[in-house]
Amino acid sequence: MTKVNEVYKCALCGNIVEVLHAGAGELVCCGQAMDLMTENTVDAAKEKHVPVITKVDAGYKVAVGSVAHPMEEKHYIEFIELIADGKVYRQALKPGDTPEATFCIQAENVSAREYCNLHGLWKA
Repeated sequence: MTKVNEVYKCALCGNIVEVLHAGAGELVCCGQAMDLMTENTVDAAKEKHVPVITKVDAGYKVAVGSVAHPMEEKHYIEFIELIADGKVYRQALKPGDTPEATFCIQAENVSAREYCNLHGLWKA
């Protein structure tokens, strides 16, 4: 049984999917079950992976880590998400970008997560 906002990754080709509507079926890619990415479980430097949320005049700024995460070809943040009052806002990133995003929204309840291409999914 999948749940809304879960993230799955194919171990063979690297496809990543996020569940928009929960269902009873199994997510399959390349002929095998996809792996559920569990937040904050990979053994890695937490200070470089846990998102830091800051309220700013325009909305919310999310920086990846209290120490800036590398943004190199082989090690970078692929996306940052802000989950605000039940809505998901996402900013895609690429090597060379600054590992942060500003979301110009107003909300009461927010959380953030990011996906590192080497160390998986992290949430704050």
